[in-house]
Amino acid sequence: MDQYIEFVGNHPILSLAWVALVALIVGGWFKSKFSAIRQINPQQLTLLINREDGVVVDIRTQKEFNNGRIAGAEHISPEKAKQSDFSSLEKSKSKPIILVCTTGMTASGIATAMHKAGFESVYVLSGGMGAWQSAGLPTTTGR
Repeated sequence: MDQYIEFVGNHPILSLAWVALVALIVGGWFKSKFSAIRQINPQQLTLLINREDGVVVDIRTQKEFNNGRIAGAEHISPEKAKQSDFSSLEKSKSKPIILVCTTGMTASGIATAMHKAGFESVYVLSGGMGAWQSAGLPTTTGR
């Protein structure tokens, strides 16, 4: 214990940096545990579709959507999604909504906007379409 006190006394800036880093990690963990938005993997996505009639919403560009998507996915352009224009999904407000983007990063912000717009259960595919394809799961192409 005396060594820790001596270290903190000799290196106050480094000690504060460690405390801040630990606080950020713990804060991020709490935020993810108590967030209304959940990250799910491809297997959990298939369970939501099959058991709870989940709706997959792809928010990639039209070209990416046409080149390969999850079967049955609905498309919303990234521009509409960023403007919180979810009018095409009003009929699905009470169903689980699973957002899919390329890597899973863009979908997180959109998911928060959807939750604020009144969608009851919103999920994000962790890793996006890359995770879906890496898992060897099927995709559909075309319009």
